[in-house]
Amino acid sequence: MPRRYIDRIYLREPVPADSYLSALPAVRALGDREHPLLFPAGVTFLVGENGTGKSTLLEAVAVACGFNAEGGTRNFDFSTRATHSPLHEYLTVGRTAYPRDGFFLRAESFYNVATNIDEMDETIPGPRLIDSYGGVSLHKQSHGESFLALVEHRFGGDGLYLLDEPEAALSPTRMMSLLVLMRNLVKKHSQFIIATHSPILMAYPGACIYQLSQDGIDRVAYRDTEHYQLTRRFLEAPERMIELLFREE
Repeated sequence: MPRRYIDRIYLREPVPADSYLSALPAVRALGDREHPLLFPAGVTFLVGENGTGKSTLLEAVAVACGFNAEGGTRNFDFSTRATHSPLHEYLTVGRTAYPRDGFFLRAESFYNVATNIDEMDETIPGPRLIDSYGGVSLHKQSHGESFLALVEHRFGGDGLYLLDEPEAALSPTRMMSLLVLMRNLVKKHSQFIIATHSPILMAYPGACIYQLSQDGIDRVAYRDTEHYQLTRRFLEAPERMIELLFREE
């Protein structure tokens, strides 16, 4: 069995009805202690349409586990703007063990993490923090290169890694590279929880896939995800799909 540091999450108390969170399908679908959302695999994907609450849910798990809401390790405490939701205040994270390592990657705020690393290296004496990220400033690499440098050099194993749309900066080839890095880290007793739209990443063998929709949260097989089915239909007949999309009313 793969190592799991989180095995379940649930709401210890209901989200107030007047909160915007109560309108999110993912939040409405979260159960209580008797009906938690389970994490049975070393890799779990949260997938679904925009607005279903994937990133909000992942953020809440991260903050409840002690990570900075904008990303980074538990040692990062910078804040450029407090925009995270209060969902973590209602969430209980069931733990089976505590990881030695961990990181919360948010594609939308990774620039701020890279900036904070450079600033700390400029102001704090001692070993350079960037050396644990490959030795080259993340700002001096392309977006995709910096993402992979983070996973390859900073993720050391025995870790809990929470990734929010890591495919945002990656080419299809680099997404396949990420799959290999993930496999190596899972072998080193790591757990991943990933919010994604990428059918390439979702193909990770043995992953648990939760599809979030207006109806709630359902565990689905890879080929039953909307992302796989729509992408397959498009690639099999792109001209036909474009014709349908561009058809005038």
